[in-house]
Amino acid sequence: MDLIKLHGIILKTADHAETDRRITLLTAERGKITVFCRAVKRPGNRLMAATEPFAFGLFYLTEGKSAYNLRDAEISDYFEELRTDLDAYYLGSYFLEFADYYSRENMEDKPLLSLIYTSLLALIREDFDNGFVRSVFEIKIISIEGELPGLIRDRKLLPGTLHAMDHITSSTPNNLYTFKVNREVQSELMALSAYFVSVCVRKDFSSLRILKEL
Repeated sequence: MDLIKLHGIILKTADHAETDRRITLLTAERGKITVFCRAVKRPGNRLMAATEPFAFGLFYLTEGKSAYNLRDAEISDYFEELRTDLDAYYLGSYFLEFADYYSRENMEDKPLLSLIYTSLLALIREDFDNGFVRSVFEIKIISIEGELPGLIRDRKLLPGTLHAMDHITSSTPNNLYTFKVNREVQSELMALSAYFVSVCVRKDFSSLRILKEL
């Protein structure tokens, strides 16, 4: 069977049978897909790490009747830095859950994949506050999906906040985290993103619930 090469990131995994895994993969070319990974849990299998959440890179698959099968992978980033910081880890997991919520099967989704990748890179940078990264991510993903509501009518926003909103909504994901804000603007961005999520999203994210308990 012909190999299919897809660029993607693993959103979630689940055990399947004794030595197999089933992964949900967000890809640039085919959106969200289900992939079976045969025998990866056997000791010494070189693809074990390549089937963990956050693994980003090239995945070589064959296509079955209802799912894909993993044949090989070239992982360019595991985002291992997240595993040494619980707050960052669960916030990154929240990003993956959010992407899983919005992504669709077998539909090209390069902007969403780029947003996840650049947001995780921003999350592990020491010069960005986690709250800032989260608010930018939330605003941008809702904007990408075409569901961003208007600004709160009865609230006057700082000029810096309006400028930041314009940058977030108009920039490509690769150029998204190229600015910084002061504490007051960050506070307004966080309030806006919380409002947008409350209006647009109807899901209880488990990673966010854990994050609140830390």
